[in-house]
Amino acid sequence: MTTARQVSVPCPIGRAAGLLGERWTLLILRNANLGTTRFDAFRAELGIADNILSNRLARLVEAGVLMRVPYHDGGRTRQEYRLTTAGAEVLPVLHALAVWGEEHTKPAEPTGSMQVIHQRCGQVTTPGRVCDGCGELVRREEEAWVRPWLSPDPIILASPVTTGT
Repeated sequence: MTTARQVSVPCPIGRAAGLLGERWTLLILRNANLGTTRFDAFRAELGIADNILSNRLARLVEAGVLMRVPYHDGGRTRQEYRLTTAGAEVLPVLHALAVWGEEHTKPAEPTGSMQVIHQRCGQVTTPGRVCDGCGELVRREEEAWVRPWLSPDPIILASPVTTGT
């Protein structure tokens, strides 16, 4: 199922960079993969201006990477932003950026490294498909991240919504 809008760039890397390369977009997708769904939570976690966040979320919805899902907040109906399959499939890009960032950049203040945990066996593993500890395929629903600069607790990745199409 292709949900992303068509663009005139023939190169798939160029098309992907055109969507994912905007400032804040990969961080929004990182947080969406970690379960953030609400506008206020994205804003608080990222420190992003409302107008920029609104623009990026709208663009990701238009491209089929996120999906708006209504929820009730008291008497109001509001929108959550949930990962689609296309949004969940950005995970290898996030893994690659994490590995590259560990190897080639340093934080201003010393901190522990991000870890990927295979929940099934409990072992820390290299981001990717096969667990370094048990040798089994690491399925999305079995993967958790530990970001020690925020919390020592593992966060299990969010599941994508099914659109029924």
